[in-house]
Amino acid sequence: MTIKMKRPPPQALPSPPDPRFLARETLRISADIASSSSSTTSLQDSTVVAASASVSAAPGLLNQDLLESSARFICCEEIDGRRWKYVTDYDDGGSSGSLRKGSFRAVCLQTPQSPVDEFVSFVRSYVVPEGFPDSVAPSYVPYMSWRALKHFFGGAMGVFTTQTLLNSVGVSRNQSTSGAVAINWILKDGAGRVGKMLFSRQGKKFDYDLKQLRISGDILLELGAGLELATASVPHLFLPLACVANVVKNVAAVTSTSTRTPIYKAFARGENIGDVTAKGECVGNVADLLGTGLSIMISKRNPSLVRTFALLSCGYLFSSYQEVRSVVLHTLNRARFSVAVESFLKTGRVPSLQEGNVKEELFNLPWLKERPMVLGPRFKEAFQDAGAYYSVAPFFEKERYLVTYNPSKGKVYALLKDKAKPDDILKAAFHAHVLLHFLSLASSGRLSSGKHQRNRYSKLVVPTANLEAQIADSCELVAASYGLFKSKAADQGWMMSESLLNPGHARLC
Repeated sequence: MTIKMKRPPPQALPSPPDPRFLARETLRISADIASSSSSTTSLQDSTVVAASASVSAAPGLLNQDLLESSARFICCEEIDGRRWKYVTDYDDGGSSGSLRKGSFRAVCLQTPQSPVDEFVSFVRSYVVPEGFPDSVAPSYVPYMSWRALKHFFGGAMGVFTTQTLLNSVGVSRNQSTSGAVAINWILKDGAGRVGKMLFSRQGKKFDYDLKQLRISGDILLELGAGLELATASVPHLFLPLACVANVVKNVAAVTSTSTRTPIYKAFARGENIGDVTAKGECVGNVADLLGTGLSIMISKRNPSLVRTFALLSCGYLFSSYQEVRSVVLHTLNRARFSVAVESFLKTGRVPSLQEGNVKEELFNLPWLKERPMVLGPRFKEAFQDAGAYYSVAPFFEKERYLVTYNPSKGKVYALLKDKAKPDDILKAAFHAHVLLHFLSLASSGRLSSGKHQRNRYSKLVVPTANLEAQIADSCELVAASYGLFKSKAADQGWMMSESLLNPGHARLC
């Protein structure tokens, strides 16, 4: 008897998983494991190896953006919601042994931003304050919306009023000529407004580096005035010179306007900031009118234009320097924080408000990046290779920051971890200055023998053989003296805030 077995209908074989899906899942799983605080280094290493093997199973996907089987995980980094993973390779190309120097690389864990998103981020950096909308009151949006509409109508009216004024002073009765002159004049003003808008991206620098920006703005104002005078010598270049001059003068105007309120706020005692501001502007207007009257009297004698301008400019810049120097601020920005910590390390005391403001460097412009200490940098800026990170990381296991020295750049870097709080940022800045002080002492001891030099930016040039010992010593000093420094700074009347130190946005996670 033959039994016929009924065969099931043939089923289609499952299609292989999408290689792109495998790649995304690989990076996501390895990132989740890497960011877990309970994961050990060996578990992270095996995760990367296994993840790389699964990726290599997908043909055509093995490239520089994916992790190879020999890669070792270092750490993750987050900047404004976007995350990167840093990995390095071994010398022998395998999965163990010594790490290859200078081989670490960053792998982005998110898809790249679309051009539209990048454009929106670019526009937001110019038109809204940092941290918007949490950094402003709810009434900010309707106020700025109506303000923008008001300026729209004002700009439109300006075209017609400018043309009318030029006709009134007898520029030309010809309609086409007066229109062309008016358009040139308006283009000059428009270029100035564009410069004002672009410079407004400096944002929070107007709050913590206001002295440096104020004096640099006054220098730019004199430069713009000089360009305006130069149009008399080359009238055929009136439009380009006038446009550049107006850009420079409008940048100076933004600086003056943005730093005026914080300065007046330092003078106010109580709720009288409006009264202090009004009286200050009144004094400025009276002095401006007196200066205008004097210049009219001098101009009737036909003096040398260049000599008179040079003399008045010197008086203006000297007065500007003394004006800014006389302001006593209670807050510790980067410059005054450096003065306070340096004095504390050398003498054991924190300078008074007057002393700290007098010693502040005014010509250290905030947009210059050549500084000996960097707070909140990216991982790839602070370390040359993975070995440098692993050598200093154990010293900061219990801290929410990490301080190191990069010999190739001659700078001290204070990296911040993702759970760093305001006091941790202040402590990181203090620790960085302590390490900078130790390295400076080591460097100055060798400078006397002529073996090392400092460049124009005072970069440190020191050997790294004893770097770990110096970091260990700095950790001991910080643990013993940071609380004392804060106490003495408060006794002197200083107000410390991490935002005034302008930390970078990068965080280790």
